[in-house]
Amino acid sequence: MDEQRRPPRPGARPASRPAPRPGVRSVGRGWTPRPEGPRHWASKRTIPAHALTLVGPDQELIAGRHPVEEAFSARREALKLLVVPQRRAALQQVVLHATTLRIPIVEVEGALIGQLAGFDGHQGVALVVRRRPEVAPEEILARAVSRGEPPFILALDGVEDPQNFGSLIRSAEAVGVHGILMATRGSAPLSPAAIKASAGAVEHLLVARVESLADQLTALRLRGIRVVGAEAEAAQDHRSADLRGPICLVVGSEGKGLSPAIRRRIDLYVRIPMVGRVASLNASVAGSVLLFEVLGQRSESTAQGVPPLPDLLRNPGSDDAPSE
Repeated sequence: MDEQRRPPRPGARPASRPAPRPGVRSVGRGWTPRPEGPRHWASKRTIPAHALTLVGPDQELIAGRHPVEEAFSARREALKLLVVPQRRAALQQVVLHATTLRIPIVEVEGALIGQLAGFDGHQGVALVVRRRPEVAPEEILARAVSRGEPPFILALDGVEDPQNFGSLIRSAEAVGVHGILMATRGSAPLSPAAIKASAGAVEHLLVARVESLADQLTALRLRGIRVVGAEAEAAQDHRSADLRGPICLVVGSEGKGLSPAIRRRIDLYVRIPMVGRVASLNASVAGSVLLFEVLGQRSESTAQGVPPLPDLLRNPGSDDAPSE
């Protein structure tokens, strides 16, 4: 038997949704994601058509409170702030800052931000910004020269996991790396998940993608920058090796490690001693250990006096570069 609906009580007001606040739009009310499969891997085909207009082709999404705050700190060109209404009170400072900057605020469902970002830990807030401009490797060297420091570069050889990528970005920024090099293919994209894993550190770091990482490492060697890679069977451990001066630290992929083409460009292999039963470390953990060892040795050398930068770094276009 069909369930009978109760008539409304006399004088009762019909149910209605609250009116949106002035200057605030609402998108995606009443929409729920498709139940099949994990939302982390959902494609944009599962996103309502009207929601796809929230992020344009020349734009990108930054999700999570800390990444959004770091984007504001880095003065990224923000276009709109997406906020889940139920989280608005906890995000009062972020919303107030966006209002002060006259950034449009759009209220959306939390599931919708999860679909756009590719993960659920977005904390109910996301920022739509102009897509990050491409960075050339020369800009990384220029940053080192402008700071009067020996270049400190992190190169990623096939790191595909966004969590590892983001964690390495976070560690790299913490130790003062001037920039990150990676290949345009076979590497993790700078996705909202990677940005969230970096806690927004990527906003303060240069990331350059190159067609051939091996060729770029050769170019760095010709400019007096040593290329260092991790190897379990290396003769020296990371603490006994000299990691001062201009250096490019290379971290290999999670499964295969360093590729053959990259191995041919390595000047120094170092190992991380381990006494436990686990034979290897996660890529982001191993990379972070080496990054902080480089920082420690650089700090000691700075206390003793910073050596002058090689002329090839001050004048990258010089024709006097030594041959391999």
